[in-house]
Amino acid sequence: MVPGRKTSPESYRRPVYFLYNALMIITPPATDTRQHILETAQRLMSQRGFTAVGLAEILKAARIPKGSFYYYFQSKDTFGKELLENYFSSYLQYLDDTLTTGAGSAADRLMLYFDHWVETQASHDPEGKCLAVKLGAEVADLSEAMRDVLLRGIREIIGRLAASIEDGTRDGSLSVQATPQQAAETLYHLWLGASLVAKIAKTRDPLISALTATRQFLRPTTSSA
Repeated sequence: MVPGRKTSPESYRRPVYFLYNALMIITPPATDTRQHILETAQRLMSQRGFTAVGLAEILKAARIPKGSFYYYFQSKDTFGKELLENYFSSYLQYLDDTLTTGAGSAADRLMLYFDHWVETQASHDPEGKCLAVKLGAEVADLSEAMRDVLLRGIREIIGRLAASIEDGTRDGSLSVQATPQQAAETLYHLWLGASLVAKIAKTRDPLISALTATRQFLRPTTSSA
């Protein structure tokens, strides 16, 4: 400050604004960091499971300081719950996009979903692996909170499948005999089991068999047959 020269309040604020903007550039928002940790953990746990992957490994892979984990998550159990909630949120959005806004009849969209299931679960890429298959049996006895998220997520998926099957019977593209809810439960259980056997056997054959059984069960009457 020069003696005798008046300094406006704005000139005092400029350094503060500069410092604030600089900090915003070098410091990622907490929500982005939280999401980055969750996505990193999902990739690791899709390969090896929940208990086999330690917090130190997750944070190292995410390039996050070890001490910062508990800033975002109270415990590994809380973290596991949020991991599954994040997974199901993304999965249900994908399901909505595929079954309700996709092209073709309800049967076409439904069979496209199951075709995609074959491709993702038969792939060696952990990105598309179903966490309900990978973590379901492991965490159901490990954490009541995680079991609850799994159960709610599965019910949401079955509900969407049931709605799609109902749409198919309404537009005439499906000729299934069971009620939409019964059909959706049967198919989802079939695909969960097929995915598990495919993982054990290291072959896509159980998934192909599930796809064939699905077509026979739903009896699509359009090009999806």
